[in-house]
Parts: sequence; C-alpha cells; structure tokens
Amino acid sequence: MEIRILSSLEDAEKYRSIRLESLQNNPESFASSYEEEKDCSIEKVKNQFQSNDSFSYGAFGNGELVGIITLHKEKLYKLSHRAHIGAMYVSPSKRSLGIGKVLMDEAIKKAKDIEGLEQIYLAVVSTNEPAKKLYSSLGFTVFGTEKNGLRLENNLYYDVDFMILFL
Repeated sequence: MEIRILSSLEDAEKYRSIRLESLQNNPESFASSYEEEKDCSIEKVKNQFQSNDSFSYGAFGNGELVGIITLHKEKLYKLSHRAHIGAMYVSPSKRSLGIGKVLMDEAIKKAKDIEGLEQIYLAVVSTNEPAKKLYSSLGFTVFGTEKNGLRLENNLYYDVDFMILFL
C-alpha cells in the first residue's frame, strides 16, 4: 500500500472517481452530495490539490486509488490554529485492512508539521461506530453532537458528532 499526497492530473481523475463513489455508497457520511459534485471538472479537482491550505492524500493498492482523506487548514487569522479533516473514505472492498488508520496518521503527521497548528476537528455521523472507534483510538474526543445535522433527500436525518484532537 502506497500513501502519498495527491497532485497530478492523473491523481485528480482517480480522486474524482473515488469521491463520487463515496458519495453514492455512503451519502450519509458527507455534507456534499453526488448530485452536487458529479459535474465537478478534473481541472477543478487538480487546482484544489495546489492549495497551500489543503492536503489530499491517497492510498494506492496496485495503482488503484482505494482511500482518500483531506486536511484543510483554516485560513482566517483567528482560526489559523485549527484544521479539519474531510472527505475521508476507503472503498468497501478495502475496509478493515487498516487503510483508514494509515490515512489518518498521514493527515495528523502533516498537521503536526504545520507551524502554529494546535488542533484538528472532524465531523462523523453519530451511528458510524467503526469510524468513531478509529478516531477515538487516535486521540480524538467528542465535544458535541448536532441533532439532525445531516438531511438526505428522502428526509432521513442523521445526528453528527464533532470530534477534536489537540496536537
């Protein structure tokens, strides 16, 4: 398994594909939806990889992108001590192999290397026990829950737990 930061046009194509897969397979796990992202251009994805405040990592097995994670550093001065993790996903056939932990480790390592960064936030659906167990094992703690934080198209609601890791 190779874990690396995503940067190329080829990476962008693979990222877009797995991102759309994630939104279709687990719509309850993301604030964005497949409908909102399906027309996103490869060029836009590649440009996001070039940001100084956003770091997307991919997990590759035999050249196939099987997991992704993005660390976003806050841009505003008063929030510049914070970052958040988003777009965390591992393809269903590759789950329970430790790929999610390795991706999280990379994002945390990167956060520790950013001068002035003190804490990382993430949001997770309250019923997603495997993800919450992983995040807790890495030192994240729940600091709040938003009732009905996500609403899917069929008016199905999910509570969202907010978690934090102090670096």
